[in-house]
Amino acid sequence: MAKNYYEILGVDKKATQDDVKKAFRKLAQKHHPDKGGDEAKFKEITEAYSVLSDDRKRREYDSYGQTFPGGGPTGAGGMGGMGGFDFSNFQGFNGGNVEFDISDIFGGFGDIFGGGHGRGRRGRDISIDTEISFKESILGTKRSVVLTKVSQCDVCDGSGAKPGTEMQTCKTCNGAGKIHETRDSILGSFTSVRSCPTCEGSGKTPKEACTHCNGRGIMRKEEEINIQIPAGIDNGQMIRMPGQGEAIKGGMSGDLYVKVHVKAHSIYRKEGANLVMNLPIKLTDALLGTTVTITTIDDKKLEVKVPAMQHTEETLRIRNKGVAYAEGGQGDLLIKISVAMPKKISAKAKKAIDELKGEGL
Repeated sequence: MAKNYYEILGVDKKATQDDVKKAFRKLAQKHHPDKGGDEAKFKEITEAYSVLSDDRKRREYDSYGQTFPGGGPTGAGGMGGMGGFDFSNFQGFNGGNVEFDISDIFGGFGDIFGGGHGRGRRGRDISIDTEISFKESILGTKRSVVLTKVSQCDVCDGSGAKPGTEMQTCKTCNGAGKIHETRDSILGSFTSVRSCPTCEGSGKTPKEACTHCNGRGIMRKEEEINIQIPAGIDNGQMIRMPGQGEAIKGGMSGDLYVKVHVKAHSIYRKEGANLVMNLPIKLTDALLGTTVTITTIDDKKLEVKVPAMQHTEETLRIRNKGVAYAEGGQGDLLIKISVAMPKKISAKAKKAIDELKGEGL
């Protein structure tokens, strides 16, 4: 039965190349044999990706279904199960034996496969959430968090070697930094090349391992991280901290992503670079004008003169009392004034209103 490569990767037939790549990365992380995954499933998703990531092969697949190199629809010659792999593109193809370097195929996914002699290798990213007040989001603030994560060993600086010890040729790969694995199949022998797991592709190992991390160069420990939250940050915005994720021996550390949640304020709200507040005033103040004292977002007192209103709702703009932004400017404070109608009117007030009514007001 022909395989549905779109279903295998869990993408729509109209998926972009970026969608295909993201789906493959996610599934590869889950099913890779070196991470305890299902080898058969991993081969299946790799086969699907090799076709859908290649525009020419994808067009052929969409037109004819599952194909094999140089052939047509599935079933021709009994080789449809190869799913469109063109082994002639691999290094060392000679019609019977195929040798290829995993890093040549998956060089862009070094964080998944750990191959490529350190090329593109990086630790895992970490994502955390933090909550701040509205005032802190406007003025900026700092947060300090303690994370338990894989970090570089402080004693050996990530080398895995006991301080002062000499390095020697790796006995697993004989200093090559990579190892060859050969497997037989119905098409012949396939030799894959991958980074040596002992020396992490460096070709060298220490004569004496670091006793603090047992020669791994990394270890799980608590680490305090200071987060600088910029002024004017929005609710749900992410802060990326490069290199603050998990460490990996022989590669770059991942990144830390901090998602910021901003608590609502009882008075103020943010609209772009402006701060906005509602200010209900009495009917008499609306007619005659008044002066009110408000508390700004930085807890200072500010007197605001409200002129006699010509409409039931008006907006006052106070320059440079809003949100500071990166270009060096600052937004405004917008005070939305409305008339608060009285809930009860005394007999004396009714009489006064009747007199105003007589004046045409």
